[in-house]
Amino acid sequence: MTSLRTLTLAALCALAAAGTSQAADTTAAQQLAHWSAQAGSPGNADKGKVFFTTRHGGEWSCASCHGTPPTAQGKHASTGKPIAPLAPAFNPKAFTDTAKVDKWLRRNCNDVLSRECTAVEKADVLAYLNALKP
Repeated sequence: MTSLRTLTLAALCALAAAGTSQAADTTAAQQLAHWSAQAGSPGNADKGKVFFTTRHGGEWSCASCHGTPPTAQGKHASTGKPIAPLAPAFNPKAFTDTAKVDKWLRRNCNDVLSRECTAVEKADVLAYLNALKP
């Protein structure tokens, strides 16, 4: 319980220190800490990888547009629009704008799952993405 309390406090402090009025108001690590705190447990990179690459009853998975692994430019499955690498180590701008992170997680989860992702699912996917290194 102490580590969860510490994680929650660290996430809140990091998000508060980052501010919310700037375009780059957060980091991928802060997003992971935030969603892990919301989930009540640390994100699990192995579960995040499975979630990311699995089709959840529809025709798409996260990997359909972002690639496997999501370390290079992706391409939207239906529009063909280029998508910057999703893994933060390959795209320093990934997960740096809280409003965009919330918007795209909501939109993409609805596309892939036909519902919003849970805090646990978000934490797991962010743990996976943060674990990818060059």
